[in-house]
Amino acid sequence: MLEMAFSAAAIVFDPARLSFVALGVLIGLSLGVIPGLGGLVGLSLLLPFTFNMDPLTALAFLVGLQAVVVTSDTIPAVLFGVPGTVGSAATILDGHPMAKQGLAARAFGAAFSASVFGGLLGALFLAFSIPILRPVILSFGSPELLVFCIFGLSLVGVLSGGAPIKGLAAAAIGLMVATIGEEPNTARERWTFGSLYLLDGIPIVPVALGLFAIPEIADMAIARRSFAPGADLGNRWEQLKGVKDTLSKFFLVIRGSGIGAVLGAVPGIGASVIDWIAYGHALRTEKGASESFGKGDVRGVIASESSNNAKEGGALVSTIAFGVPATASMALLLGAFLIHGLVPGPDMLTTRLDVTYTLVWTVAIANILGSGICFMFANHLAAIARIKVGILAPVVLSITFIGAFQGSRQWGDLIALAIFGLLGWVMKRFGWPRPPLLLGLVLGGLVERYMFISIQRYGSDWLIRPIVLVMLAITLYGVLRPLLKAFFARRKAAKRVTSPRFQSGHLDSGTFFNGLVFLFFGVCFLASRGWEFGARLVPQVVSFVGLAFSGWQFFASAFIRPSHEIGSGPGAPTHNSPQLDLKSDFGHLSRSEIVERSVRYFSWCLFCLVMMRVVGLLPAIFLFLFGYLRFEARESWTKTWAIALPVWLVCYVLFHQILHVPWPAALIGGWFPRLREIAWMNLF
Repeated sequence: MLEMAFSAAAIVFDPARLSFVALGVLIGLSLGVIPGLGGLVGLSLLLPFTFNMDPLTALAFLVGLQAVVVTSDTIPAVLFGVPGTVGSAATILDGHPMAKQGLAARAFGAAFSASVFGGLLGALFLAFSIPILRPVILSFGSPELLVFCIFGLSLVGVLSGGAPIKGLAAAAIGLMVATIGEEPNTARERWTFGSLYLLDGIPIVPVALGLFAIPEIADMAIARRSFAPGADLGNRWEQLKGVKDTLSKFFLVIRGSGIGAVLGAVPGIGASVIDWIAYGHALRTEKGASESFGKGDVRGVIASESSNNAKEGGALVSTIAFGVPATASMALLLGAFLIHGLVPGPDMLTTRLDVTYTLVWTVAIANILGSGICFMFANHLAAIARIKVGILAPVVLSITFIGAFQGSRQWGDLIALAIFGLLGWVMKRFGWPRPPLLLGLVLGGLVERYMFISIQRYGSDWLIRPIVLVMLAITLYGVLRPLLKAFFARRKAAKRVTSPRFQSGHLDSGTFFNGLVFLFFGVCFLASRGWEFGARLVPQVVSFVGLAFSGWQFFASAFIRPSHEIGSGPGAPTHNSPQLDLKSDFGHLSRSEIVERSVRYFSWCLFCLVMMRVVGLLPAIFLFLFGYLRFEARESWTKTWAIALPVWLVCYVLFHQILHVPWPAALIGGWFPRLREIAWMNLF
């Protein structure tokens, strides 16, 4: 085995093959920075170009790309609060507050160093654990996979700042959104309203970009200031402080990497859960984490980044050894294996062990190269935050619109982006956490599949399986602990005052929103009662859970006095105000200015959507860029042309000429059919 490992090292370090690894790393880093794009798009794009390569070079090229996407996706997560990929969602919770405090360079240093250590530990996991994990993974049935999904959802619920009830209710909303479409077991159409687009469900990409990108860009446009004004975001010493943070918390890196590698090897868990589980583990085990996490604690960044890089090595375990792809990207990589005549399974652990160790070395080298490049160019990357918001906002928003269209390449993707963008902004203003909703959507299909199979195959006996019992106990403890802690803290605070805790008539905009959420679950519960068992199982369960959590939130906001009116001090619980919050991020602006700028921002978004329908997506992007820069940002004509035209040309070449994206049909193409016959400008 050791001899084969050294033989594989010689293969990878061949200059020609190493250059392809480096090229894959550069492409992966570029894709990770752009919200909405990621490893799946990159692998889809590059796979046809590997047909004429030898198998080892082709796989090294593709794995080099996939291994580092979750390294560079830290950049938009920290600077803008927008996840480059779903794997960086947990990084936002502490990375983005650090950027707002002028500590972006330190967050980068910690993230990149944790990433490289996590990637290397993931590669070691891949090298040594395949024979050990084989019986463990094969012992997992649908009940165990279901309870892992539930555990991941419960962690997101309790990682919702001071509002765990809102987090759990938001996760239930995401699960309910995931039930949209045709139910696979009964072919029942659920919540489609006669729309062909909704028949296959709502893609994750437009929902993710809507929940995160649209609200964060809105805050940029409304505040009209960078996230870290006056901070030296590219300072090398600040980066080294981040590296020092990682080294001082190396045991946390090891634990996070272990979580990422082990869970990454389990099919169906995926990047969207692993970083949250690692973050939740750090929250529960690190000293003082409950008070500082979510407010700019570098340990949260370290936990998240070490796990999401380590998961790539773990994900390769199930793909190589069992032919079972753990993620969608691994499914594409599995296709590359088969295209090049490599059959995953026992052969990869015996006669083709050279290929397996080639991938181990590739993962290690790619992580070192990726993190090194990010370190070297941190000054340039961090300088993005100093670009004028009037220039940055329309450029990022344009990429967001195009990235959202990559969901299923239908017009409905853009409508979903707009709807969830507005919902995400409202949720942020009312203090509702958005990551739980996204994770609920991501895991919804898996939860439904595993729940149906578990009940059909095991009946109620699936609840008494050993692993299920242990994981359910841990999940229940994780959910109840913060709720009981807040309850007893509130009781303690209430004893210090004589006025009653309960009141009537406490109605405001926040209570109204909570009531709408409660009504949403009530309607879903009633509407799904008459469906077949397979179709109504998850909607009924999720509706019941959602009614419980949202009902309690509505009752609390309407009748329970806020904690700051009960008492204060170390023992008093925190409470997010139910009122519409327009001041926390825009304290330097008056309410009328905030409302005016909000209306103008969403009007520009609506203008872009309308023009997409009239003249086509790419032409509308140019009109939006030009119009926003000239009339909203009030840039000069020269600067407007100098920015809008190059950005649009890059989008045109990348998406129209290289990716050959089939653009949605526009009205102008119907009015003038001749336009659709001109190949180079067939954008309508």
